[in-house]
Amino acid sequence: MDEPHLVEAVHRDFISAGARVVTVNSYSATPQQLARAGRSEMFDALHSAALDAAASARERSGRDVRVAGCLPPLVATYRPDLTPPADICLSDYRRIVAAEADRVDLFLCESMSSSAEARVATVAAVESGLPVWTALTVDDADGSRLRSGEPVSEGAEAALDAGAAAVLVNCSSPEATAQAIPALLDSGIPFGAYANGFVSVEGMEPEGTVDALEARTDLDPVAYADRALSWAVSGATIVGGCCEIGPAHIAELARRLEAEGYEIAADIPG
Repeated sequence: MDEPHLVEAVHRDFISAGARVVTVNSYSATPQQLARAGRSEMFDALHSAALDAAASARERSGRDVRVAGCLPPLVATYRPDLTPPADICLSDYRRIVAAEADRVDLFLCESMSSSAEARVATVAAVESGLPVWTALTVDDADGSRLRSGEPVSEGAEAALDAGAAAVLVNCSSPEATAQAIPALLDSGIPFGAYANGFVSVEGMEPEGTVDALEARTDLDPVAYADRALSWAVSGATIVGGCCEIGPAHIAELARRLEAEGYEIAADIPG
């Protein structure tokens, strides 16, 4: 709200690096998180500001870029045990969808920790009539399972049943992400991945921010691109970066993909 030009500048940095999809910066502006902070009245203003920043960045870049609306965990990332009941989730996700639908090209349900969370977010997003990508976050110690302990295949199935056009893995370590890829291969629809660069997410508290977490020192742009390219080789058609993955990583990934003959486009499955 205070310095929207900085948010726009970040979007433009990623676009200049080669990103073809940018996500609206509204991840923390859920009804639950705003209520906890005593800022419920800011919901509309925050979503409007986030949409403005993304739209302005795309316009000024002059590039073919898609803007993704954001449906995050409503209460806390990595904590499926704190997910509200389904009826509350559906109501609040519908509120976010209504705030963003007219100004985005698709919806990204991201960092979904359980099949129930993935299902209800996807249902709300699909009601917009826009394409929906649903991204699951997996156990860093066992990438074949969601943070809830459920098999990744169950999360993917829940997203598919709800109408997702693509299923991804996000905000997990690159190593765990690679372990999740086989389950996505079996989904039968486009899939992808965008990992984070944290040493561990164990220090993340429901009321906290990622400032509490430590960034890895072994995931420079080349190392990250190596991992992301392996996902593309496995069949992923949507690749990118999550927390701690910056424009330099995306630039190297775009360079490597083009060098290997992949076409980088803003096409949206669904």
